[in-house]
Amino acid sequence: MPDAAPTAAPERRGKVPLATKLAFSSGALEEAMIGAASIATMIFYNQMLGVGAALCGTVFLVASVVDAISDPLVGAWSDNLRSRWGRRHPFMLASVLPLTVAFYLMYAPPDGLSETQYFWWFLGTMTLMRVGKTLYSIPHDALGAELTDDYHERTSIFGFNAVTGMLGGVVLGAFILIVIFPSTDNYENGLLNPERYPLLASAGAVWICLTVLVCVVGTRSQIPNLHAGNAQRLEFGAYFQDLWALLKSRSYISVCAAWLVMATSGGILAVVSTYTYIYCYALSTEELSISRFISLPGALIAIPLATRLTKWLDKKMTVVYASMLCATLVGLPHVLRMLGWFPENDSAWLVPALFGILAMALLIMPVVPIVIDSQLVDVADEHEYRTGRRAEGVVFSIRTFALKATSGIGGLLGGFGLEWIGFPENATQENLTPDVLNGLLFMNGPLYWMIVAAGMLFMALYELDKRRHDDLMATLKTRRAAVEAQAAAR
Repeated sequence: MPDAAPTAAPERRGKVPLATKLAFSSGALEEAMIGAASIATMIFYNQMLGVGAALCGTVFLVASVVDAISDPLVGAWSDNLRSRWGRRHPFMLASVLPLTVAFYLMYAPPDGLSETQYFWWFLGTMTLMRVGKTLYSIPHDALGAELTDDYHERTSIFGFNAVTGMLGGVVLGAFILIVIFPSTDNYENGLLNPERYPLLASAGAVWICLTVLVCVVGTRSQIPNLHAGNAQRLEFGAYFQDLWALLKSRSYISVCAAWLVMATSGGILAVVSTYTYIYCYALSTEELSISRFISLPGALIAIPLATRLTKWLDKKMTVVYASMLCATLVGLPHVLRMLGWFPENDSAWLVPALFGILAMALLIMPVVPIVIDSQLVDVADEHEYRTGRRAEGVVFSIRTFALKATSGIGGLLGGFGLEWIGFPENATQENLTPDVLNGLLFMNGPLYWMIVAAGMLFMALYELDKRRHDDLMATLKTRRAAVEAQAAAR
């Protein structure tokens, strides 16, 4: 029996109109810009501005601590808010200013500061950006969770969101590498050119502002069809009840732990892979842009592939098999280079071999976040079944925290990893020892494999399959109908 009276809500539709999916998924383009720009962040502050790698890692750690506090609170607040603009949209609109200002200032700091001053500048802008992302991403994801109750249709909704983000990431990533940071006579890799970063700051800030506003305005028509709030204000007692109930859910803990571990591994790659491509493989920014384009086939087939695999394997095993296969392929070139079995930098086979293997991984990789988002919506239904309360914001706060942990906890480990292997400032290929280069390869290969394997051990504990979800929804529909009938009789 639930611990609280169920909340009245309109009957959720099965199929969601295409226009609604597109409007919702346009919100992923903000995240695509921040993700595309992240390839330059560590290089900029460490190699351009002289901030030590460990100090940069500390910035990511502090930002993650802020996330750990703000994410669940904003999630709970948005679950309980009632306003003319609904529960989610006021927060999304409020995120525009901090996101835009923080992005611009991060890549356009004042000239002539000391290392300590640049550290504090980096910390302040990163923290402000994380607060802005909290205000936007958690309500945005929770909004997607409310659009349907259908077990497979929600995979489609978050599939559109993921594919839009991936396609945006391809275009924006290529734009950043080829247009903003082209190779020149003075800079074989344009990411090492400090004069181009103000352009990144301006272009990115404008893009973020516009895409967030498009999503907010474009999805406003759905507000009357969404779940009503649990209360008119945030009640901390109810918030902790929701949190405690979720912490007792084996499936929720399983998804959260697996997602956090995998996001951490992705964060390490986000930091060290750029160093590895530049210094271990001597790639230009134009060659680096190939990694963006080879993700296109995976983005185009992600939705039908995720739907097909989840119907065949169900959601848990889809995540496990897809994650292990992708991780194996992503780390393989670096392990082969460590063993001396990979083409040398002057070989014509280097780029085809490196990105050919990565292309195979990227065919499958988009399936993983799509299915995990779908699992979290199922957990939100299980939570309503147990407590009678909707808590998509609290449920999805862990998803947003994990994504930010990609550049948070993972960035911390990546930064301290660079210190551990002795990576120097103002590095060139000539002043890097074989031990330093092998350290970069180790973090991209064997270490990445070990972290992903640990994440899949957590995912193996997930127990909410389709049959169990169907039973939950049958009960919930009966309860919701009874609440509506009581309300109509008053």
